[in-house]
Amino acid sequence: MFIFPFEKLEVHRLALDFADMIYDLTDDFPKEEKYGMVSQARRSGASVAANIAEGSARISLKEQARYSEIAFGSLAETFNHLLAAQRRNYISKVQIDSLRPSIFKLSNKINALRRSQIKRYSKKNSHDPHFTKEEKTKYHLTKNLPGLNL
Repeated sequence: MFIFPFEKLEVHRLALDFADMIYDLTDDFPKEEKYGMVSQARRSGASVAANIAEGSARISLKEQARYSEIAFGSLAETFNHLLAAQRRNYISKVQIDSLRPSIFKLSNKINALRRSQIKRYSKKNSHDPHFTKEEKTKYHLTKNLPGLNL
């Protein structure tokens, strides 16, 4: 049986667990929030795992790292929705605080994945003779231009 590379990642499994937590937590929200806050929180919560999966399918390590950034952003967005739900008394502070360790662990795993992708990208490109590191390139806009006497 074929297994996709992202299925082997602990960070992906944690992100799926997180999405399940968001679905469970939003089950008891008021019915009038079904297409508002519930939908937003669920979509952004599910987006964390989806972006990790999509990023793993990209060939470019730079693109993979970008999708990890997007996954982290979706995690932050989801937590923001939960904070807003707490303000509306849809969930309690105790419920929010019980999620914090999972969110913290997941955010650290996403950042570790991104750092790994960036490190591999930098290492790969440092051996490529066609790769120019921008910080080493100096541009002199007025120096050595033909016909310009400065």
